Amino acid sequence: MNNNSNLSNEVVGTVQGHRDGHGFVVVDGGDVDIYLAPQEMRAVLHHDRVRVRVMRLDRKGRPEGRVLEILERRKAPIIGRLLLENGVWIVAPEDKRYGQDILIPKNATASAEAGQVVAVELTEPPSLHSQPVGRITEVLGDIDDPGMEIEIAVRKYEVPHQFSPATLAQTGKLPDKVRAVDMKHRVDLTDVPLVTIDGEDARDFDDAVYCEPAKVGRKKGWRLLVAIADVSHYVKPGDPLDDDAYERATSVYFPRRVIPMLPEKLSNGLCSLNPNQNRLSMVCDMLVDAEGEVSAYQFYPAVICSHARLTYTEVAAVLSNTRGAEAQRQVHLVPHLLHLHEVYRLLLKQRATRGAIDFETTETQIVCDENGRIDKIIPRVRTEAHRLIEEAMLAANVCAADFIQAGKHPSLYRVHEGPTPEKRLALQNYLRSLGLNLTVSDDPTPGELQALAQLTRDRPDATQIHSMLLRSMQQAIYTPFNNGHFGLSYSAYTHFTSPIRRYPDLLVHRVIKGLLAGKKYGLVVRAAVPGAAVPTRRRQPAKVEGPAPRMEGIAPRDLEVWEVAGAHCSANERRADEASRDVEAWLKCKFMRDRLGEEYGGTISSVTSFGLFVQLDELYVEGLVHITELGGEYFRYDDVRHELRGERTGVRYAVGGRIRVQVSRVDLDGRRIDFRMVRDPLTPAAVPKPARERHATAQDELASIQEADRAVRRSSRKTAARKSGPHDGKTAGNNAGKSAGKSAGKVAGKAAGKAAGKSSGKPAARPASLPVDLPMEAVAPAPVIEGRRRRNKR
Repeated sequence: MNNNSNLSNEVVGTVQGHRDGHGFVVVDGGDVDIYLAPQEMRAVLHHDRVRVRVMRLDRKGRPEGRVLEILERRKAPIIGRLLLENGVWIVAPEDKRYGQDILIPKNATASAEAGQVVAVELTEPPSLHSQPVGRITEVLGDIDDPGMEIEIAVRKYEVPHQFSPATLAQTGKLPDKVRAVDMKHRVDLTDVPLVTIDGEDARDFDDAVYCEPAKVGRKKGWRLLVAIADVSHYVKPGDPLDDDAYERATSVYFPRRVIPMLPEKLSNGLCSLNPNQNRLSMVCDMLVDAEGEVSAYQFYPAVICSHARLTYTEVAAVLSNTRGAEAQRQVHLVPHLLHLHEVYRLLLKQRATRGAIDFETTETQIVCDENGRIDKIIPRVRTEAHRLIEEAMLAANVCAADFIQAGKHPSLYRVHEGPTPEKRLALQNYLRSLGLNLTVSDDPTPGELQALAQLTRDRPDATQIHSMLLRSMQQAIYTPFNNGHFGLSYSAYTHFTSPIRRYPDLLVHRVIKGLLAGKKYGLVVRAAVPGAAVPTRRRQPAKVEGPAPRMEGIAPRDLEVWEVAGAHCSANERRADEASRDVEAWLKCKFMRDRLGEEYGGTISSVTSFGLFVQLDELYVEGLVHITELGGEYFRYDDVRHELRGERTGVRYAVGGRIRVQVSRVDLDGRRIDFRMVRDPLTPAAVPKPARERHATAQDELASIQEADRAVRRSSRKTAARKSGPHDGKTAGNNAGKSAGKSAGKVAGKAAGKAAGKSSGKPAARPASLPVDLPMEAVAPAPVIEGRRRRNKR
């Protein structure tokens, strides 16, 4: 759609509304969105399925369309606030992408009160000449009720949060503990001291680990056992339990609440590897050699009994001090934990050899009070215990992918492809713009990006560079087409280790069981979530070390069925992430509403054409400094360097810059926090453009500039009574030049005089080297440059 030959094409897609009134049509299987003007959006709603015709291309070659037909209206209820305006009841949708208020007849309010949060079912769709009309089907409560933000999110993003009656009935018939009949034909590992290691707030335990020394050939190696809850024993294909699990596809995690994929009797009971209780599991039994390579592995069903429920904090304390208090409490497990640490070090060494990407990022945790409001936000500390479990799970996942691939059985792989040509070119241009002797090849490898991260980790702008490296990569998806995992540098990778909370892992378990039994698992065709785009088949594998992935021996029809399942799981994963982020954003806005007017130091986390996103140091909350708050000059957005640059002063704002801001506005409905720039001499607001020539020290230059400004102001006051004209500017320039010359010599004096002379009596423009923490004169406000903010997920 990038040329005139494609005008008047008719395409089908899903409407994606925008809070500013316009919208886009996300074309099925396409990569170019079609713009819909506000007039076109009056007859459609966010999520509608439509057929559109491309009518024209804008000056950037982007297509603009006209709606020809509405194919399907989204039937899900719309969540919003009930308002009474001039005697008319309306509901303002919580999701601003709907763009229109909904009229509610007086007899359709369901006794809801003004200001309450309600669910609305449309009775009359919108048209070019009328608003949509609806009736209230559910009253959720008042906006300030505890947990209301979660109730809104699960409905706003259509997250299934109630199990069907058939599922509840089936769950009620499940046993309360593992029976003798369930343990038949399984390896008994109840005497092996397997342990679970999770966070303090974890409630469901998917995995348990154990390690012991072993001979690998003639050299010393390790035997690593990863036992995963055998959910597939209880959740069978076609059962109501399976239908609900597939519909959810993943558990959704909110602060203080989880919407589980499986009922609690399974997720926290029968399938959770609770300590000192027999549990059914699927085991990946691996031999790891001295180089960290998995030289052999096998899968088998087993019965285990976790010997302890350990936390990351406890294990990290034991590993850091084997004679400390924590080690004394777990004295019988210390040798096994040390063995796990040894194999972890080997796996980590192999990870470095493989060239996998491992960027250090700061994750945060929201701590809530009893009412569900944020008490504080703290960074998550990633310890050796976290890394230990991560490497063990990665090893098991790789073995699962290899086992399925060798068996030539269709399944879902976790695919993470490398940079697209467009993103690679953008990254190359960015690195080139920094003047670094660094670049990426035309066919980059994970090791190449990791090497760039290592080479730049001590630079002041390391945060910005690493952010660009992350943004260059694509989003990971579930697909039957094995294209490898670019970030981890694996030629084949899948998810095997979390079947309690991820449906793809449950499918992988069924495939492995089928291969062990010499049978084939036949996946039943199911529809993806509405509006989910099926990923494009990419036949070229990601460039990673190791043998090329194989797809031979699998019928195309089987791949199509698995492709639908992969698209469904990928879409629901994104939906869960969006719902979680929405709740966190609401809580943060509520948290910051009590801090209006307060000042904080922060770091620029993202730069757009319309302003800066800043993360506060003490609170880990992000907000926007709009471009109009940056000072009285025109700022240009450099899309190569990802920075804003002032045309007059040359001041640059880039990712990683340190600034001080004041909380100026909190929009709870829009999930938006606005900051105002604060000039603080102790905290440089941005990186000033370096002067090409310096004839004096920085202190002398600063003194000369200050004196020149004072001279200009004195000169302006003397001539204020006279009629202004070109002569006034010349006089002011001469006076400024003389004053500046007394302070810093002829060079600074001539520069100040020249600048003031050109200004025709106005204050002298600041030179490029001026530190921005000084007060700036008031000039005409810079025009607002609007743009769309995009987020990339790793």
